[in-house]
Order: sequence, then structure tokens, then C-alpha cells
Amino acid sequence: MESSLVSPPEPPREPILTIPGALTAYVALLAVIHLRVLLPPDLEYWTIEVFGFIPKRYDSTLLSMPFPGGSGAKVWTFLTYSLLHANLSHIVFNVLWLLPFGSALARRFGAVRFFVFMAVTAAAGALAHLLTHEHALAPMIGASASVSGAMAAAIRFAFVQGSFLSFRSGDADAAARVPALSLFRALRDPRVLGFLAVWFGVNIVFGIGSIAIGAEGASVAWQAHIGGFFAGLLLFSLFDPVPSAGDGRPAPGGFQG
Repeated sequence: MESSLVSPPEPPREPILTIPGALTAYVALLAVIHLRVLLPPDLEYWTIEVFGFIPKRYDSTLLSMPFPGGSGAKVWTFLTYSLLHANLSHIVFNVLWLLPFGSALARRFGAVRFFVFMAVTAAAGALAHLLTHEHALAPMIGASASVSGAMAAAIRFAFVQGSFLSFRSGDADAAARVPALSLFRALRDPRVLGFLAVWFGVNIVFGIGSIAIGAEGASVAWQAHIGGFFAGLLLFSLFDPVPSAGDGRPAPGGFQG
């Protein structure tokens, strides 16, 4: 009498290139908010004054001046500026950079951690911009600081074998949940160092050349990019629910915020 063992079917695997729900919601939010460009010009610019990040707003000298939004805007604009974009090319540029790194990060963190992380890196970018443009009147807008933070966080695990930058077909969730490198080990990895060199080089070129992206005559706020990037790189471990390699903890079973 012969018997056959039938192995249970493998659970469905999500392709690497699909976009998780948290990132889809984030991009959809940016798109909906961008519909403000359909407003009359005066009202459209009012939204930038109220929700954009203006360093002069925090000037406590006798030369200080009132801005729309009052005292509340001194708090919410640390976040809301990152949800505004100058035009379609500006928002598309940020989204294209966010898709590969943000997808992996959203899967790894879960929705709540992902959204809080994007808010924290946005605030870090605003703080860096404030420290380097203390009395500037020009408003800063755009998600680039948060995008930079997501890129920095993702490189903590992106180059680990089986992660999403291996470009192998497979399970996207598994690729996003490989154990991350410690900050010390990451900064000794030649691939991470190469990525950092290219990223900082591009931002320095943008900064020195005052290259405009998104809005005519508007230069890149590269200090905010660097602020968001360092925040993402240094704070990654505070958000990461996946055990580090060799710490003895069992891997979590699919954390979702």
C-alpha cells in the first residue's frame, strides 16, 4: 500500500514591487492636499503661509512680524510643510524617491510606526532648516526631509542578504524584515558608505549650485534633507520592531500598527 505526503500549500507571497497600504495612504494624502493648487492664487499662497515652514516666524527680535496662523503655526508647521508641494514635478520627484525605500520601511514598521517616523524626520528637517536659515522669509515646503529619513533608515537593512535591494523575486514582507545592521556595522559596510557618499554628494551639488526643483527660482533646502537623513539613520532602532541579528528574541509575527 502506497501513501503520499502532500505538503501544505505555501502561503501567498507578496511581490517585491507592490506598494503597502501605509505608503499608498501617505502618497494619496500628498496628492489630495496638492489639489490646493486649484484654488485662486491668493488663497493658494495663503495655504503656504499658514502651513509652510517659515524660519522668520520664530524670530523673537524687534524685527519680528506677524504671519497667518498665529502661535499655532509655530507648532504644526514643523509637520505640515512636508505635506505641501510646489507643483506636480515636485511631488512626483519626491514620490519616485520614496517608493522603493518607503515601501520596505512601511512593511517593516507597520502603519502607525511608519507615519510617526515620517513626522519625526519631517520635524528634524524643519529644525535643521531653522538653524541654518534663522531669519529667512521664504517658506519651505516638500516631503524631501521625510523621504531622506526613510532612505537613511532603509539602508540599515537594505544591503543585508535577502533584503529588497537584492532585487530577487520573492516575498516582499520577508525582504523587508531581515535583521538590520547596527549603526556601527552599517557605517563600516562599503555599500552603505558608497550610498552615503553619493547621497551627500548630490545634496552638496544641489546646495552649492542652488539647483531649483519643483518651483521656478526655488532652491533645494538641502540642510533639511540632511536633518531628515540623520534623524532617520540615528533613530531607526527606536522604531524598528524586528530583532537585531543575534539578540536572542523571537521574530515578531507581522506587527501592524
